Amino acid sequence: FMSVQVYGCNHIAIEVDDVKAAVKFYQDVFNLQKMDGGEGDAFFKVGEHQFLAIFQVSKVKPDKVRHFGLIVRDEKQLNEVRKKVKEKYGLKLEPPFRCDFRDPWGNRIQVVDLHDESLIWLLPYAEVQKVGIKF
Repeated sequence: FMSVQVYGCNHIAIEVDDVKAAVKFYQDVFNLQKMDGGEGDAFFKVGEHQFLAIFQVSKVKPDKVRHFGLIVRDEKQLNEVRKKVKEKYGLKLEPPFRCDFRDPWGNRIQVVDLHDESLIWLLPYAEVQKVGIKF
């Protein structure tokens, strides 16, 4: 009997009807690094071992509840994201979360910062140790 152990989430896949525009949006808003090859029509590194895969479809159907969450460093970076999505892209933030919005294709994203997460959950992250965040 083998017991399964999940180590985390490997990737998120989203649908858009314009991959080029989506690549620009995600690079601009989140400063993501585009990877070569891999699953989907474009994909980005979103952490040490995770990636965001973007698939081109002919018609996007926005989800009601489904969404994904990204972690940024701190409140200052959250502000940067909020400002850019509102001012540059004309997207609206959805309360009550601090940074919850739909991308131009209807994919819902909730952005949190490192302090929103529990200490135990964060400790294994090399990124956290690298930037030297103290709790």
